[in-house]
Amino acid sequence: MNIEAVSEVYEKLSKDNLYLLEDLYHKDVVFEDSAHRFEGWDQLSAYFDSLYTNVIQCDFSIQHHQQVEDTGFLTWTMKLKHPKLNGGQPVEVNGVSHIRFKGDRVIYHRDYFDLGEMLYENIPLLGAVIKNIKQRLGK
Repeated sequence: MNIEAVSEVYEKLSKDNLYLLEDLYHKDVVFEDSAHRFEGWDQLSAYFDSLYTNVIQCDFSIQHHQQVEDTGFLTWTMKLKHPKLNGGQPVEVNGVSHIRFKGDRVIYHRDYFDLGEMLYENIPLLGAVIKNIKQRLGK
């Protein structure tokens, strides 16, 4: 397993082929992002099932990948369409993934992205408040 294989899976991932993830992740995987931490394939699988059930679209475009020994990094843009975010219109979020391998599987996956950019700024009313705060901080 290498970082290119991870890239290929994520670029074609959809609610119709989530089974591809089972061959990617170790049974003892640790997955973290700005809002979650899951330990073990069963927890991670349930998360992906729930995520893809509730979204209209969740596509990843991988810009760059790099690997040294058992550690790799991906830079990506996620295009997310959710009925409760941004009026159901697409939201684009840039991020980075830190991946570690154990044998031929991913044992650790940490996503870094701006949760505000993805979530808070795209919720009615709250989004306007967050955007206003960010503008004021920039002055």
